[in-house]
Amino acid sequence: MIISIKLSKTTYGIGYLTSKRRIHSTAIYCFDSVRRLGSIREASRTLHIATSAVSRQIQKLEDDLDVQLFERSPNGLKLTSAGESFARHAQFVLKDAERLYSEIDAIKGIQKGHIEIATVEGPSIELIPRVIKKFKTRFSNITVGVHVIGSSKMPELIINGEVDIGLAFDIENQRDLNQLWVKNYVLGAVVSKDHPLTYKNKTGLQECCAYPLILSKKGLSIHKHLSSFISLIDSSHQVIETNSVELSRKLALSGMGVTFQTIIGIEEDLANKRLFHIPITHPSVMNSELGVYVRSNRTLPVAADYFVRDLIHELSQAAESATSR
Repeated sequence: MIISIKLSKTTYGIGYLTSKRRIHSTAIYCFDSVRRLGSIREASRTLHIATSAVSRQIQKLEDDLDVQLFERSPNGLKLTSAGESFARHAQFVLKDAERLYSEIDAIKGIQKGHIEIATVEGPSIELIPRVIKKFKTRFSNITVGVHVIGSSKMPELIINGEVDIGLAFDIENQRDLNQLWVKNYVLGAVVSKDHPLTYKNKTGLQECCAYPLILSKKGLSIHKHLSSFISLIDSSHQVIETNSVELSRKLALSGMGVTFQTIIGIEEDLANKRLFHIPITHPSVMNSELGVYVRSNRTLPVAADYFVRDLIHELSQAAESATSR
């Protein structure tokens, strides 16, 4: 790795080194150049610093560490054992500095731009607003567009490039989609605080049939999980059908019946005990897979890349919180 350092055009020497790309001690740059080139003179030429100045920096390092870092050989300067140990440290420090420069350059490059996101409704209620708020505090000039759609329509938008990032439940594996993050969430019966099921640790679909039901329409991933169950419900049963997760939530809050979903979208209601989520375990445990998706073989724009990192971080934290609950 070549480190380029600029000297100010003064006669004051090395103390007036002015490179904007130098955040560490001058000595570490001098050491690394001597290590790579095997010569103080060559390091001096590369760094545009006087030979005597490079020598003083090496000598200062050796004095500070109280060891000899280089020994002379017919082929130039060679690292001692102590020098090899320090070289590993220096390389780590300088590589980390390069990573930092790249990240800073990336941040500078996203002062303006636009991101398009597609999400199913559940995450749009609480999670997506949190992510957008966090993102906008850092990148206020980036505009964000959000499509709230069903999972079935998500792949087409991502693959066609209409959106940069997709967040959806139960998308089947596709060659043109890249899954960046995934988590399985248990489907449960969701009821208000006064409902008889509130005191259950688990329930079955048939047990839920003792009460009015709030069901998802076709097009939502929840309907796929419950389709066999829904087909057996008697036509005389009290049923409300909707394609809105938020409406299902509000109907459940008002005591209108039992709805079915994961904890995504009702986190605050659960925390405040306004709603209760009872896992469905009969006829079997039912899981719904929430994933973050982008188009395969596509490099995300810098702004979208930063957003998806924030999104995955928030999702991971939410998953940890749900596990510990």
